[in-house]
Amino acid sequence: MTVENPQARQSRRLSVVSNVSLVLALGLVLAACSKEQAAPDVAGPAASTAAPAVTPEAAVSAKVNAMSADELRDAARKAYAENRLYAPAEDNAVEYYLALRDKSPGDAAVSSALIDLLPMTVIATEQSVNRDDFAEAQRLVALLEKAEPQHPALARLKTNITAKQTAAVERAEQDVLTAEEQAAKQAQLEQQRLADQKKQQEQAARQLAAKEAADKTAAAEQAAAEQRAEQQRAADQRAAEQRAAQARVAQQAAARPTAADLRPLSTPAPDFPREALRAGQSGEVQVEFTVGTDGSVTDARVVRSEPARVFDREAVSAVRRWRFQPVSAPVTTRRTIGFNPGG
Repeated sequence: MTVENPQARQSRRLSVVSNVSLVLALGLVLAACSKEQAAPDVAGPAASTAAPAVTPEAAVSAKVNAMSADELRDAARKAYAENRLYAPAEDNAVEYYLALRDKSPGDAAVSSALIDLLPMTVIATEQSVNRDDFAEAQRLVALLEKAEPQHPALARLKTNITAKQTAAVERAEQDVLTAEEQAAKQAQLEQQRLADQKKQQEQAARQLAAKEAADKTAAAEQAAAEQRAEQQRAADQRAAEQRAAQARVAQQAAARPTAADLRPLSTPAPDFPREALRAGQSGEVQVEFTVGTDGSVTDARVVRSEPARVFDREAVSAVRRWRFQPVSAPVTTRRTIGFNPGG
């Protein structure tokens, strides 16, 4: 078995690519002459395998870069809402947000949107590589690299693209299709790519919507928790104030003087009514009175008397003359005064 040297192998590859291109060109000329619908302007596997790498600087089209910040923001929101997350080229949310980031570097909303979109871009790149759509894969890799030059998936994606392109060249050496066959295959590839993109972007949009809903739910739960905590703090504060008020009342009550604290200085006995004395009548009167802070009696009234109204006046008159040691607060008490003609 003869081993083909690398230089000869490379020459043979270029020859195959050139032959494919000639066949495709001839097919297109014949199709135009027969006035049939022209085949898509594609170059089959040779074009796919020869897809050049797109630099990060060229990832965003000049058309998009020419838009103003307000135009970019509106276009990005619209593309996002319509599930044009990373495709088609020149009209997708990733390109709009990247251009907007260049014009407004400090916009936190733009950075957040790109963070959400990059995982979907990585998945779309992998799927483009798997279906040998290297031009689309190179475009998506350039977007990813411009968005995040140190993205952990970049090296792996670039390696996969190179490996798959090499494998495609080797397959092209063994299977050179006619122009019509290649055009049909490329049309099928394009149709599959568009279908995949639509499906992927719809799925990505659902994931983003679910994430936004989860974020809203979490925010609502956090707000509810903070409200409950605030209500609990207010309830605790009211309870503490109530306890403090009760303690003050209890302290004041404990400090308030009672009847037991009264110290009499002068308690003259009442006069005996003459009519009751001549009649030899006895009895008693219960008097309620208040001792002021200076020790004098400020108020006195009959609560009960036996017999009624016989000794009331003298009993009240006597109590009003009583004097006690000064107290810190007025004290109300009751005393029973007895009347006995033989006493």
